Amino acid sequence: MNAILAAWKMSLRGVEKAFGLLRTGADEKDAIKTAVNMVEDNPEFSSVGYGGLPNREGEVELDAAFMDGTSGRYGALLGAKGISNPIDAAIELGNRHLNCVLSGAGAEKFARLNGFQFKNMLTQKAKRSWMEELSRIDLDDLSSYKGHDTVCVIARKEKDISAGVSTSGLFMKEPGRIGDSPIIGAGLYADSFTGAASATGVGEDIIRGCLSYEAVRRMEQGKPAGIACRETLNAFTKKMEAKNFSVKSISLIAMGIDGSFGAATNLKDGDFTFVYADDNHPPAVWTIADGTEKLLK
Repeated sequence: MNAILAAWKMSLRGVEKAFGLLRTGADEKDAIKTAVNMVEDNPEFSSVGYGGLPNREGEVELDAAFMDGTSGRYGALLGAKGISNPIDAAIELGNRHLNCVLSGAGAEKFARLNGFQFKNMLTQKAKRSWMEELSRIDLDDLSSYKGHDTVCVIARKEKDISAGVSTSGLFMKEPGRIGDSPIIGAGLYADSFTGAASATGVGEDIIRGCLSYEAVRRMEQGKPAGIACRETLNAFTKKMEAKNFSVKSISLIAMGIDGSFGAATNLKDGDFTFVYADDNHPPAVWTIADGTEKLLK
């Protein structure tokens, strides 16, 4: 079975291209790279890669991660600057056993030594948005749902499943701030015995619940992907409410090795979209309505 699942409507074109590659022999790693690259390279998507919105000092800091569900290998970079396609570097880091997670200058040095391309990731459009926002920062109201958020892609090739994510993070974040995306178990988790999950939203809250790992754990207990996502998000929200902690925006996607796929969100109906394709279903955009997945017409 070939299948791809990705967060946000912005992933549609990338999924279309990547799914075509899967069906003609590419593995799930190449499919993820292709789908994520198309979002990273598009300056119209303002929280991923080139054109991503900057931190409070006007710099675009990049996070990315990749996990191979068959081998268990994992690579990530945190708070890096100038790497044109951070997911490519994360995939390469995943080939290592040690030193597979690098941050800042160390991640940038690794990327240069391995021939990855660099460029100024701050577009004029993003700079204008930063200048407009600079005088009205409210730290209590920062939201990663201004525009789009993390690109999350899960791909399956036969019995192999992997996940990859890339983001420029929270707009106007403090320099050095890291969200959930590059953190294993929070932003993504993949296990080819069970399935894979990924998260998008306010990273600090996603980290608190290790939500991607928890969704995969529930699939391991026999829950279909969509139910695993909804149970994970609902249980976490109730637990945090009991602590008098208000959870901000979170969405989850997951794909099971049993062929199931699904999502969950605490956004209002229709606000969270995702893209899915498999051998029997062409790439299409879905959303969440009344707590369940709905195909958009």
